[in-house]
Amino acid sequence: MNSIIIIEDHPVMRKGLAAWFAGTGRWQVLGIVGDLTEARELFSELAALPDILLLDIQLSLHDGATEDAMGLDIIPWLRERFGKTPPIVVYTQFDDYAHANAALGFGVRGYVCKYRSEEELETALQAVLQGKVSIDKAVEPKLKNAAKTQTLLTRREAEILKHVREGQNNKRIAAALGISPRTVENLLSRIYYKTGIASRSDLQKI
Repeated sequence: MNSIIIIEDHPVMRKGLAAWFAGTGRWQVLGIVGDLTEARELFSELAALPDILLLDIQLSLHDGATEDAMGLDIIPWLRERFGKTPPIVVYTQFDDYAHANAALGFGVRGYVCKYRSEEELETALQAVLQGKVSIDKAVEPKLKNAAKTQTLLTRREAEILKHVREGQNNKRIAAALGISPRTVENLLSRIYYKTGIASRSDLQKI
């Protein structure tokens, strides 16, 4: 029987997932938590890591928080505390390139959309436990297409993208490259068009 911890901020889904996994007889649910604070407290009390971690990609820092946090933020914390992480599968509403790419960048081994069934989710979990990478079929082609579109960027566009990833604003990018802020804006528009990404924050995750 494999052990699992569920980090999910929606209480109904959290409890429903826990009940389903426990009901299969194939899983031992070590804990269910709804935010990053609870997650850190739970892991701090464990003698050993679970076999696998099921993680929502968007969480609150704590109950009543005014801003959301990335569930992925638990990953560097786990590495710092334990020197490693359990295999991690993201279960999320987001089926876009940016969120999936960010998750893979954090070392996530599985990415499943929430419109999949519990059985499909379990299949992904089992694949990850066997050392495989399991990416939702709705997301996988977007990852491949986005990687291809980046090869279409010009040298200057690639430079702009690099600075955006570093969190620089248009004025700083313009100063660093010796061009005008308006030119930066025009080049960014071309980058958005070529990559199919609509927001600066998602562009930073590429």
